[in-house]
Amino acid sequence: MSRAAVAPKYPSAMPAPEVHARLTGVTRIYGAGTSGTKLHALGPVDLTLERGEFFSVVGPSGCGKSTLLDVLAGLAVPTDGTVEFEGKAIRGVPDGVGVVFQEDASFAWLTVRDNVAFGLRRAGVDAAEIARRVDYAIGFMGLRDFANAYPSQLSGGMRQRVCIARTLVLQPRLILLDEPFGALDQQTRLLMGDELLRLWRETGATVLLITHALDEAAMLSDRVGVMSARPGVFIDFVATGWPRERDSRIVSDAHFGAITARLWEKLRAESLKSLGSAP
Repeated sequence: MSRAAVAPKYPSAMPAPEVHARLTGVTRIYGAGTSGTKLHALGPVDLTLERGEFFSVVGPSGCGKSTLLDVLAGLAVPTDGTVEFEGKAIRGVPDGVGVVFQEDASFAWLTVRDNVAFGLRRAGVDAAEIARRVDYAIGFMGLRDFANAYPSQLSGGMRQRVCIARTLVLQPRLILLDEPFGALDQQTRLLMGDELLRLWRETGATVLLITHALDEAAMLSDRVGVMSARPGVFIDFVATGWPRERDSRIVSDAHFGAITARLWEKLRAESLKSLGSAP
């Protein structure tokens, strides 16, 4: 007795990741002085950021990490290649992109509240909307008790919270961070990393972080891109496999050690090249 063929059941296909930002064949070459000498700083680089992912970039000093961020932020024009955000070519700083730099960019003469409101006021946002967004950002970043304090009255970590809050009120969909915790001690960096992960989860923003700290990259990221010595290109992409609900406690996980070891294995030879030493 024959049996009718039954089609096997397969799990539903996962939706394809949505491309949020893309660099294709991007290079950046700087001219130096009047002699006509040029510095090939970056590329060619290809990079795709998926919407909502946390991506970190590590590489030897001078490899073009910050140049890559500047190009993606619209702060620098690539010598060659294309840069897109949400399907549109980047020309100037696009709406929806926020940048946080390593340097303390708070204004010494303004209170925390006025620092956070600064960009919104320049953009001509309605006063009631400014108050609403600033109150939320100050509360979110744990600054409510310091709203009327001045930067000189805050620790380095607190001042970086102010800078992040000032970016947060602009409601960016892509957040670019260039060594934002570089001047902080290790314990404070871990705690600030937890705050950054919370910000990432609650806003749903795509995040690109430039860092020299391999442990920071391994803890925070969905993926880590390792760059070569100058001119910087990507020589490895490391997927961490961490769940979205993560925090600094994962540094005690054995997998964390394996990730940092792989990053260092790739980076060590490139760092020696940038110093002019043989591996």
